[in-house]
Amino acid sequence: MACLAGDGVGPELMAEASRVLAEVARLHALHIEDVHLPFGGEALTRYGHPLPLSTRDAYRKADAVFVSSPGDPAFDGVKADLDLAWRVSRVHNPVRGDLVVVEPVGFGADELAIARAFQLAAARRARLTSVGSTPEWTELVAAEADGWDGLEVEHLTLGGVLTRFRDHPGTVDLIVAPGHLAGAIVDAAAHLAGSLHTVASAWLSQTGPGLFAAQPCDDDEVAGFGVADATGTLLAASLLLGEGLGQRSAARTLERAVRAADDVRPEVTTTREFADDVIEQLPAARTDTEHFQEVR
Repeated sequence: MACLAGDGVGPELMAEASRVLAEVARLHALHIEDVHLPFGGEALTRYGHPLPLSTRDAYRKADAVFVSSPGDPAFDGVKADLDLAWRVSRVHNPVRGDLVVVEPVGFGADELAIARAFQLAAARRARLTSVGSTPEWTELVAAEADGWDGLEVEHLTLGGVLTRFRDHPGTVDLIVAPGHLAGAIVDAAAHLAGSLHTVASAWLSQTGPGLFAAQPCDDDEVAGFGVADATGTLLAASLLLGEGLGQRSAARTLERAVRAADDVRPEVTTTREFADDVIEQLPAARTDTEHFQEVR
């Protein structure tokens, strides 16, 4: 796992995420090697470049790339470096339930993203909502649906899906949409959840490592105070485990622990205290009885 912390609140968030991931790995008998690499403002100060060649070489060889300061301009350089084809975003909402949004990344990736969304739906509740504005998109979804017996597919407009998610919680939990619509859905869902800190994303590839990060937030003004909200970063770590490393039981354990800790935390808490609460919730959050590692 290539860890790109950068500066600002990035090092604080990465430190707590690494600590939580180590405990999840211990609980599930996994070995995760985290390699911390110079990135962004930190790398610029030390090496004169936000993405040194040594950093780029290292994260290209990793199984997953984890970024805790996605607001840094160098983050776009990392995305351009990797062969990314689709994106999975998760919005945590303790009231309405979590929402997962799948979208294509780049030209010609629609079919691949739709196929991945169906695979994800089959592993969840066998229910998928498609939001598309063109006949071509609807045809691609219909063609993929032909190969998935028993999977429920619903087609909604952008306004329809946002109204449904707001007024009828639980009836929409997994959406596939083109990029220009997916972004609006994620932003609206984050608004309903009350914070951008509830959003985590995975940019995934067929040929190389995936990229995992929380939604960029303006947190750098609290850097050094130990009060940065780690919710999105830890949810991104859950996506890394499941979508990046194929360890879906471990991912579910961490996701449940973050939800449980978020439900019980006081209004004001430190980054370290929240991570401690997540670690405390991990044993109860594990519901599997596996005695082997999952095959990716």
